[in-house]
Amino acid sequence: MKKKIAIMWILTVVCLILTIVFWFLMNKAEVSYEEVVAVVTNTSTKQVVNKKTGSRTNFYEVKVKYEGKEYELKNVHGLAGYYEGKSVKALLSNDKLYANVEGIKSTSPVAIIYFVFLFGTFGMLILSSMYTSKMKAKKKE
Repeated sequence: MKKKIAIMWILTVVCLILTIVFWFLMNKAEVSYEEVVAVVTNTSTKQVVNKKTGSRTNFYEVKVKYEGKEYELKNVHGLAGYYEGKSVKALLSNDKLYANVEGIKSTSPVAIIYFVFLFGTFGMLILSSMYTSKMKAKKKE
């Protein structure tokens, strides 16, 4: 049992180190995009209510038209400045339009790997802690 727990803690540390490495890589990643001007065609806000806590979360949806094609503007954090008929700056990358560079970076392959290791680190931390607690409880018996 001790070996299993030691291996789990080693994997936790390795995941943490890889998470940190990929965080730096994600933030240094050069993303390719073209700055374009699109026209807002529709905006909406969807509000989701957490039944347990009663807290509300808003999700903003902005539809824009660029070169005769309608797109959903990704990574919009609010509707201020987006109203129907207004021309707005957008970033075109991989046939998608984004409101800012962070939206492009967070969907890159490096970012996806970062998020996998981030969640993996949390999972391994929980499992390692749980098994360590079980082992200590057995020793006390």
